[in-house]
Amino acid sequence: RIGSATSLSSAVINTRLQELVRLFKERTEKVKEKLIDPDVTSDDESPVASPTKPAPAPVVPAPGGELEDKPSGDDHYCEMLCCTFKSRPWLDRLKSYQFPSSIDPLTNLMYVLWLFFVVMAWNWNCWLIPVRWAFPYQTPANIHYWLLVDYLCDLIYLLDVLVFQTRLQFVQGGDIITDKNAMKKNYLRSQRFKMDVLCLLPLDFFYFKVGVNPLLRFPRCLKYMAFFEFNNRLEAILTKAYIYRVIRTTAYLLYSLHVNSCLYYWASAYEGLGSTTWVYDGEGNSYIRCYYWAVKTLITIGGLPDPKTLFEIVFQLLNYFTGVFAFSVMIGQMRDVVGAATAGQTYYRSCMDSTIKYMNFYKIPKTVQNRVKTWYEYTWHSQGMLDESELLVQLPDKMRLDIAIDVNYNIVSKVALFQGCDRQMIFDMLKRLRSVVYLPNDYVCKKGEIGREMYIIQAGQVQVLGGPDGKSVLVTLKAGSVFGEISLLAAGGGNRRTANVVAHGFANLFILEKKDLNEILVHYPESQKLLRKKAKKMLKNNNKPKDEKGGPGDPLIIPPKAETPKLFRAALAATGRMGGKGALGRLRWRLKELKAMQ
Repeated sequence: RIGSATSLSSAVINTRLQELVRLFKERTEKVKEKLIDPDVTSDDESPVASPTKPAPAPVVPAPGGELEDKPSGDDHYCEMLCCTFKSRPWLDRLKSYQFPSSIDPLTNLMYVLWLFFVVMAWNWNCWLIPVRWAFPYQTPANIHYWLLVDYLCDLIYLLDVLVFQTRLQFVQGGDIITDKNAMKKNYLRSQRFKMDVLCLLPLDFFYFKVGVNPLLRFPRCLKYMAFFEFNNRLEAILTKAYIYRVIRTTAYLLYSLHVNSCLYYWASAYEGLGSTTWVYDGEGNSYIRCYYWAVKTLITIGGLPDPKTLFEIVFQLLNYFTGVFAFSVMIGQMRDVVGAATAGQTYYRSCMDSTIKYMNFYKIPKTVQNRVKTWYEYTWHSQGMLDESELLVQLPDKMRLDIAIDVNYNIVSKVALFQGCDRQMIFDMLKRLRSVVYLPNDYVCKKGEIGREMYIIQAGQVQVLGGPDGKSVLVTLKAGSVFGEISLLAAGGGNRRTANVVAHGFANLFILEKKDLNEILVHYPESQKLLRKKAKKMLKNNNKPKDEKGGPGDPLIIPPKAETPKLFRAALAATGRMGGKGALGRLRWRLKELKAMQ
């Protein structure tokens, strides 16, 4: 028992001594590292405080001794008679909804939706007033339906004036004005208010004297400013606005034909239906037949009967002149719309044609020309432009930063080298990132070259090559991976590439150059110290396996010799001082020869 207790205590003491020796070694290494690099202040990054969780509320038992089961806060219940029903949350939100006191006309989607209803009411008046005036479609039997829709459109006009236009924000002296009285006065002083009052003139009271004449509602068509505002707001939120522009231009053409067909029926009724070969004969669908005549006239197809009377000749001449003018305007506007939609494609084709012409002039090999063409096609189809910086150069610095944060921050924030650095430094670094596209089998970097960039994989994959032949795939890096970050801060020859990196397929990489990072770190000394310390640690960890473990693929021609004993080295030194004579001298000379061979 005494022996076992003694051995146990000695084992405990031995363990404790080993632990103390290990602690002393770690402390010595820390002091040594601090003496070598004075910038090092602490060994670890300052920990980030984790968000505190609220303590759960204590469960209070009911008076009867049982726990009361209450519905959670996320559920909505209503009591009716003796039962409890789950109510709909949208109904509660609808009851508590308050109309905004001010509306931003540039970004508020609710305002764009309201403009849609206003434009629909405006189109009703513009399209149906000529039809009801010219064609016999408005009869005493259906007059109440026409009036019902008419006054519904008038109600939309009135709500737009009283509710929406008086709440629109505006800019004055660089400030966004949201005051109710100021917004109301700004609307009352605008040209928009004058046109809105003019289009709401109550000419309907003349119905009691002259009957329900649709021409008395013609002022309702003067609300065209709402139509153009709706076009601007809708084009701002559409991803392919050129499609809407083509539809709108086509609607202009159809409306001009619509008005011309109404005028032709009115002229036929004025001359008498079927009175001559030129007028409408009254057979078939009147609107379709007149619209067909308007298409042939405005587009100047020909094949129409000759006018007989002076009125018919003047009317036909005016139609021809109007048709040529309107048709040329429509073609020119359609050309502008299509040209604006394909402006990017035209720029891409011109750049590619110029590059091909340059390569043909200097007789560049076909293999290189094919790779250049492939780069142009892939870059254009993948990102829709050849250089992203050309798109962002027109934006203010703050907006470029916002776009860079949304696109690149999630990737850069995961880089181990930059974790713990100043957040603003990361933001400044995001604006310096440059996007580059690599083709399949392109070398991103080669072994032994000086590393001046860090690479972040945005899309695609790259392969790290190594081995005796330099072609073995060591690892495949995918989207979100980072490599080359140590080269940004390494010094003293530690910034050379240690392996070949090749693009596996098409790869889109973000590049951060060393000079850009150095310009940024001048303003963030604390982050510079932290980055320098991290780079040294990462470089040290990367070199440890190479120093401690010999690679199986690098066999030694002559195995390393064992260390010479100290007594034997002293004897050899004494022999050297005596002139190198004797057996020891010859042995010393032999060892030198072996060392030179090794």
